[in-house]
Amino acid sequence: MEAFILIVVLLGSIVVHEVAHAWQARREGDDTAEKLGRITLNPIPHLDPLGSFIVPALLYVSGSGIFFGWAKPVLVDPTKYRSYVAGDIRVSLAGIVSNLILAAISTLLWALLINFDSVVALPFALLQTLSITFSYGVLINLVLAFFNLIPIPPLDGSHVVAHVLPEEIAARYRQFGQYGIFALMGILYFFPGGLGVALYPVYVLSDLAEWFVFLWT
Repeated sequence: MEAFILIVVLLGSIVVHEVAHAWQARREGDDTAEKLGRITLNPIPHLDPLGSFIVPALLYVSGSGIFFGWAKPVLVDPTKYRSYVAGDIRVSLAGIVSNLILAAISTLLWALLINFDSVVALPFALLQTLSITFSYGVLINLVLAFFNLIPIPPLDGSHVVAHVLPEEIAARYRQFGQYGIFALMGILYFFPGGLGVALYPVYVLSDLAEWFVFLWT
C-alpha cells in the first residue's frame, strides 16, 4: 500500500511539474506545448516509460534512499517568447516552483490532519494512509525541486546557468544535454554521496516541515 501511495504521489507531482512548464511557456507567448496537449493533468501525455516507471521502481527496490523520476520533456520554442532570456528562465523554473508549492500545501494538509485527529479521532487506517500521502507529498516534491536545480543539462537549473555563460561555452553546455541523463545515472551509481550533498536542502526542509506538522499537537 505504501509503495502504491508513493508511486501515485510521484506521478502526480511530475505531472504538475510538466504542466507548470507548459503553462508558463504559453504565458511567455509560446503555444507549442499547448498544441501538443501538455497543459493537462491527465498523466498519459506526460509519462516517460524509463523516467516515470523503470528508474523509480529500480531506485525503490534498491533501498538506496534516493527516489526520483521524470516525465517526457515539454517541447517549447524559446524564439516565440516575448523576452528570450527572462522567458526561458521563468519557464525553466516554473516546474521547480510548482513542486515547492505542492510541498508547502502537503505540509499544511498534514498539519491540519494531525490537528483534526486530535479533536475527532479518525479511523487508524484512514489516518495512516493520509499521513503517508502528505509526508510523501512533502518529500517527493522537495526532491523533484532541488534535483531539477542541479546544473546538469537538461535539468531545469542548467537553463539558468547557460544564460550567464559566454555564448560559445553556453552552446556546448546545452549540447551536453543529450548525455545529461547518462551523466546523472553515472553519478547515482559511482558517487551516490555527491547527489546527497546536492539534495541536502531536502533533508533540512523535510525535517522543518515535520517539525511544523507536529508543533501543534
